[in-house]
Amino acid sequence: MATSTLILIAIIAIAAVVLIALIAWVGRNKRNQHRHVVADKIRDAVREESPEVGQQEALADETAARARAAQAEADVKAAQAAGLQQQAAIHRNEASTSRDHLDSEWARADTMDPATQASGADDRTETPGPLTAAK
Repeated sequence: MATSTLILIAIIAIAAVVLIALIAWVGRNKRNQHRHVVADKIRDAVREESPEVGQQEALADETAARARAAQAEADVKAAQAAGLQQQAAIHRNEASTSRDHLDSEWARADTMDPATQASGADDRTETPGPLTAAK
């Protein structure tokens, strides 16, 4: 082969390498440009949805605040119920003590009254309380 043919083959090879490199560079630039456009579209979509997400966050905060208020109210009601239960227990104890005292006084009156001892009748006119009926 002649030197001119070798030089021509070398020039064609170099041109092919340069052309392939140029095609690769253009392809990469196009791909990057396309990615940039897609990224901008995504950013725009996010900007449009951002107020809706903000409203959802505000609604969640408001709901959480209402839940805390309801829980506080329930705690207050529970404390009131506990206090009322304690008062009811105190009143029940006092009533039981009073009923026991009345029953013992009635029994004492029965032991003192000779007419009651003879007939054995119980002439109470009042209905017995729940504690007396249970005895």
